[in-house]
Amino acid sequence: MEEFVQYIVTILSLGSIYALLALGLVVVFGQLGFLNFAHGDLMTLFGYCLLFLTLAGTPFWVAVLIAIVFAGLCAVAMERIAFRPLRGQSPMSLLITSFAISGALHVIFQIAISPRSKPIPIPEFLSGYFTIGEIFIGRAQVFTIIVAIGSLLLLRYFLTHSRMGIGLRASADDFDVARVMGIKANRVIALAFFLSGVLAGIAALLWISQRGAVFPTLGLTPMIKALIAAIIGGLTNPKGALYGGFFLGFLEATLLSILPDDLVVFRDAAVLLILVLFLMYRPNGMIATNPEPMR
Repeated sequence: MEEFVQYIVTILSLGSIYALLALGLVVVFGQLGFLNFAHGDLMTLFGYCLLFLTLAGTPFWVAVLIAIVFAGLCAVAMERIAFRPLRGQSPMSLLITSFAISGALHVIFQIAISPRSKPIPIPEFLSGYFTIGEIFIGRAQVFTIIVAIGSLLLLRYFLTHSRMGIGLRASADDFDVARVMGIKANRVIALAFFLSGVLAGIAALLWISQRGAVFPTLGLTPMIKALIAAIIGGLTNPKGALYGGFFLGFLEATLLSILPDDLVVFRDAAVLLILVLFLMYRPNGMIATNPEPMR
């Protein structure tokens, strides 16, 4: 019973982070038709902002809110400086640009800050475990599940009930029609990038709360996992990002449970193999829709 509960908690905590990041990728993909590989570096930007604010004496939760907004604004700046001049170019050009941004940020982090991990002071209630009978559950994992699900519900409400959210969905479905109805391209794309940055910031908070440190390549591994989740779920539908994120969490937790200790190192290889199978037999993902990306 204890192992089963921990198994479910692991699925939900991993899946929540992957779903948030994958959703950020899909929001941008729906507008520009490319995958922003620098999306993971927004997590690192959040981490360093949180580090410096807490070192300056800012209360932790105030620092978290500021860092999340900072990640969103960095995403908007990224779009304005690097991607807007290339709008109308092929998605491959935008993808290569995102690789260049990611590499440049890694070098800047290493030179300007440090190539080593920097510990971030995490509140005591996020460390350690609590018990239910004989079951031990990590507080950070429970926090991750609650915050992630709450964030996803708020995002869903924003996309379905607010004017800006409805406009964002409309432009992702058919930008030409949305533009005729008065939706402005620059505003919609900036909103998409801001949302992706906010989602990356929340995911970074959850990731850091379980690890307690930030380093230059913090966002690389979760970014790759989110990319896998987005492809498995379907790049053209936000629901696909959610399904793909939790499905990937299920895969990783299951492999961790069933593989012998000496084969656990092959877990990521097994996940990549499953990705290849999806690309071969279900290339559009779990949810196959084909809205026209904005150019």
